Amino acid sequence: MKHDVKTLIILSPGFPKDEADTACLPSQQIFVKSLNKIFPSLKIIALSFRYPFSISPYKWQGNLIIPFNAKQKALLARIRIWRALDELKKNHHIVGLFSFWCGECALIGKYFGKRNNLKHFTWISGQDARKGNKYISLIRPKPYELVAMSDFLAKEFYKNYGVKPLHVVPIGIDASMFEKKIHKKNIDIIGVGSLISLKQYDIFISIIKSLSNNFDSIKTIICGKGPQKEALQSAIDKMLLSKNVLLIGEKPHTEVLQLMQRSKILLHTSSYEGFGAVCIEALYAGCHVISFVNPMKRDIDHWHVVKTKEEMINKVIELLGNSETEYTAELPYIMDDSVKAVMQLFNYKETITV
Repeated sequence: MKHDVKTLIILSPGFPKDEADTACLPSQQIFVKSLNKIFPSLKIIALSFRYPFSISPYKWQGNLIIPFNAKQKALLARIRIWRALDELKKNHHIVGLFSFWCGECALIGKYFGKRNNLKHFTWISGQDARKGNKYISLIRPKPYELVAMSDFLAKEFYKNYGVKPLHVVPIGIDASMFEKKIHKKNIDIIGVGSLISLKQYDIFISIIKSLSNNFDSIKTIICGKGPQKEALQSAIDKMLLSKNVLLIGEKPHTEVLQLMQRSKILLHTSSYEGFGAVCIEALYAGCHVISFVNPMKRDIDHWHVVKTKEEMINKVIELLGNSETEYTAELPYIMDDSVKAVMQLFNYKETITV
């Protein structure tokens, strides 16, 4: 007999292995927490395909997480995922399925939903909108099934695959995670993200080298880990920037937010970005954001979009060199609104508690 409680199934490539694993997909974590808060009667079950490297179900913030460790024996794992979905359908009143990224998760979600007359939507979140996504031809998504995280991603997906996502739901943040106390802005520039070629931290470091001619004591930190760490540290040493640029590694999410609150500028040198929740977080932390990619059609206060490295340097000089620059908190998008917009797609209604 099915339960009266309604259930949303989330399909994700990964999920935090426990509640201390705050660096794993922090935005997705906040999304689920917001679901719990806004819709307390809705049961959330997340199927995590590849991470953590386990096949033992566990609870996270009271939600059931079922991992499959699909990195090994992918075909077998997909069979187990399908069977798990069948079992969940027998025992739960499922309102629909929601896939993070238009990839392997969306492939299974699309066809399980179609076979069982369940709504399925995919949140296009970044790399999945770029050329070369092998899953798109298999999924054959319809516009109404796609939710883009930004105007940029909707445009990118249409350009590459000829399908224009009908829905745009920007990523939001949880303002309650930030400390209320006023922090001294003693870090000039912060970078946050994986140390991979896409993020272009080599350009970041060369920009700091140029800026050191104007600001010899400029203080910069980069939070993140990745395969380029050694090469970046070598570049820092070669450019004699060891006193100006610190690679501090991956930090817990709450600590990153605190570092943002101490920073004046988030320098986002990534060559491609779906939206970048880190940018929204930095804005609320009182940073100015400078990036190469413009996520939304509308202007966002304190977010400066530039086209070239030289423009980025000039914008930093303009901001740091002006004693009148204001570092006020800006909050363009909150996760609660993102969650409400997604659940409207499923026609799910519940008494709003906030």
